[in-house]
Amino acid sequence: MNKINSAFSIDRLFKIIESRKNAEPTESYTAKLLAGGTKLITKKVNEEAVETVEAALKEGPIAVTRESADLIYHLCVLWLDQGISPSDVLDELERREGTSGLVEKESRKKTTNK
Repeated sequence: MNKINSAFSIDRLFKIIESRKNAEPTESYTAKLLAGGTKLITKKVNEEAVETVEAALKEGPIAVTRESADLIYHLCVLWLDQGISPSDVLDELERREGTSGLVEKESRKKTTNK
């Protein structure tokens, strides 16, 4: 079982996804998603997010763990599609550290309404 400080990480997963970017879509699910473009990838992210929520409401921790792994994988595919790295996301989380979630959410409303 992996510990939080294990060798497997989001960075490692992202590198695996990157390495499959140019594979044949008929031979790699990752390549197939990337070849399908943003619309296909976001559809899959949405499906996995819904499945994660449903697992939490109806099935319990084991199912939530499995669905969360699917969701994280598909998010990483979306990040690659959008030119975002895991460090970009972690930097954003770090930027928010120590800020009230309510304050941070309100500040996003102000910047998107301009």
